[in-house]
Amino acid sequence: MASADLTARDEGLRDLLALIEPTLGDSLLASSIEHGELTLRVPVPQIVRVLTYLRDDPNMLFKELVDLCGVDYPERERRFEVVYHLLSLRHNQRIRVKVATDEATPVPSVVEAFSTAGWFEREAWDMYGIFFSGHPDLRRLLTDYGFEGHPLRKDFPLTGYVEMRYDDEQKRVIYEPVKLRQDFRSWDFLSPWEGSGGLLPGDEKAKA
Repeated sequence: MASADLTARDEGLRDLLALIEPTLGDSLLASSIEHGELTLRVPVPQIVRVLTYLRDDPNMLFKELVDLCGVDYPERERRFEVVYHLLSLRHNQRIRVKVATDEATPVPSVVEAFSTAGWFEREAWDMYGIFFSGHPDLRRLLTDYGFEGHPLRKDFPLTGYVEMRYDDEQKRVIYEPVKLRQDFRSWDFLSPWEGSGGLLPGDEKAKA
């Protein structure tokens, strides 16, 4: 993006922020404009109010919830962030809203404001364990209902906690603790670990 275009976009975002700040008041913890994007940080209890204002105010009209996702920062006291990306087709602008929470503090669901949030919040619950209070159907979305843990947390083990397989005797899928079996390895006669003791193909070309 050309420098002039970026400057013009930043000026437009500063004008937008100047409209937002007096209205939101204490509901706005911080704001920043970086790389041509406006980000607002708000308290968890105010998220529904803030998003509803951004959706309905004639100067905003951010009627599209493009995305809602979780982020994990284990070193922080409030390790999770919930990030909302909004789009205003009327004004051709985008805005990002963030709230910070922990494993015990629920985030109010915004399904009443944006119906598409239902799927996004289910994904954030499944992947991070972020609980959304007031969600009409907060179930796992990407993992199985018997899955343990939340796989996008930074402290989730790469191997997981359980593995599933089909048991031919029970005629059903069963869950078992993860076992790192050696019999999954498939060796061939070219492998030097087999210790065949003979020459490997091509060795005859080497000088004694």
